Amino acid sequence: MTDIKELLLSRIRDVADYPEPGVMFKDITPLLADPAAFTALTDAFAEIAERTGATKIVGLEARGFILGAPVSVRAGLGFIPVRKAGKLPGATLSQSYDLEYGSAEIEIHAEDLTPEDRVLIVDDVLATGGTAEAAIQLIHRAGAQVSGVAILMELTFLNGRPRLEAALDGAPVESLLTV
Repeated sequence: MTDIKELLLSRIRDVADYPEPGVMFKDITPLLADPAAFTALTDAFAEIAERTGATKIVGLEARGFILGAPVSVRAGLGFIPVRKAGKLPGATLSQSYDLEYGSAEIEIHAEDLTPEDRVLIVDDVLATGGTAEAAIQLIHRAGAQVSGVAILMELTFLNGRPRLEAALDGAPVESLLTV
C-alpha cells in the first residue's frame, strides 16, 4: 500500500490560496491525467468495494462521479449519482445538511436502490463529513445499507471521520491518503 500512496501523493498538486486566501487546495487533476495513477486508484477502490460486499457504488457530486464511475465498471457494480438538488429528473429523495456558512441539499433516485443493496460511497475528500453523512442518510431512507465509505484523501484536521463513523453503524471509512 505504501507504493500506491506514494504514487497518488506524487500526482496531487497543492494550490495555495485557492479558492480563497489561506486555503491549500488539493488538486487531483494531475492524478486523473496519469493513467497509471488513476488505474491504481480505481483498483484500490474496487478492492474496497469487493471487501465490503458492495452491490452498488454511489458517487458524490462532482469528483465522486469521476472516481466512482470507473470503480463501478471495474467492480462490475451499478453506479448511482448523488446530485445537488434540482439536477435529477423524476422522483427523488432529498437530504439537506449544514455547511460552515449556510446549508445545501443533495438528491438521489430512490428507485435505483433496493433493501438488498449494500452501497459503497466514493468521494475524493473527507473534510467535515457533512455531504457524506447526508448521503448515508439518503441511502438509508431509500431502504439500502451502506457497506462503507471510500475516500481518496482525508483531511484529518477537520474531524469528519467521527461524524461518519457515528452514522455508519460499524461500516468502515477507508481513506487511501491522510493529510
